[in-house]
Amino acid sequence: MTVFDRRAVRAHRDRAAPRLDDFRFLFDEVTERLLDRLDDVTRRFPVALDLGCRNGALGRQLAGRGDVGTLVQGDLSPIMAARAGPRALALDEEALPFADGAFDLVLSCLSLHWVNDLPGALIQIRRALKPDGLFLAALFGAGTLAELRDALSDAEGETAGGVSPRVSPFADVKDLGNLLIRAGFALPVADADRISVSYADPLALMADLRGMGESNAVRERWPAVTRRDTLAAARRVYRERHAGPDGRVPATFQVVFLSGWAPHPDQPRPVARGSASVSLGEALK
Repeated sequence: MTVFDRRAVRAHRDRAAPRLDDFRFLFDEVTERLLDRLDDVTRRFPVALDLGCRNGALGRQLAGRGDVGTLVQGDLSPIMAARAGPRALALDEEALPFADGAFDLVLSCLSLHWVNDLPGALIQIRRALKPDGLFLAALFGAGTLAELRDALSDAEGETAGGVSPRVSPFADVKDLGNLLIRAGFALPVADADRISVSYADPLALMADLRGMGESNAVRERWPAVTRRDTLAAARRVYRERHAGPDGRVPATFQVVFLSGWAPHPDQPRPVARGSASVSLGEALK
């Protein structure tokens, strides 16, 4: 199934690249939370990959930590990759150009939610890891931009006589956890954080999404530019339904964090079903 127009995703990132530092606040916040999870792992990773690196912000935060050696960076946008650093290349997350077992660690921050074949991408990531290598990722999940989706849908129905998919579909945390298992990761974990950002005006949110390179890239979107009356209606609906007492409106981002390990014989394993020697009732006594 092809949900996203990958050429549009690349074009949006190309366009955003020169001024991304003006719009990176959300990426910085999520990167910090992702690296907090890396701090829980007490080991060194000699060779790592930053998948969907944009302009190299995650790599700059990794610099000097001591737990990551050589970092390779890659992004769908050649312009982003050129700004990331000397070991950066343009690549497609759906067709990774790496040999099996190339990395000890693969990180990805807010990029994989634009992948059409996410199960296939996860399988490729697992194969690119050495045995007992770690995968850590953050991506937008279900509930992200629910307020904007609600306002745009009603506004288009009111002014355009139909509804276009204006906000990307996002998977929920349970489904993403199941995808880790399906891709063959050991010790899979999926959890979610909710980040709320407030805006003085809904149009400022739309401008931020464009500046981030996160504009709509759903393949079935209407190709025409959004009509002025539709934007005006969306702005009104957004304010009526979601504005707080101070007049500001929230934008919700549900961020799902994934972690999993490439299988290795020395990893802990669950005991076989029915092998317990003491019943739960006895243990609770």
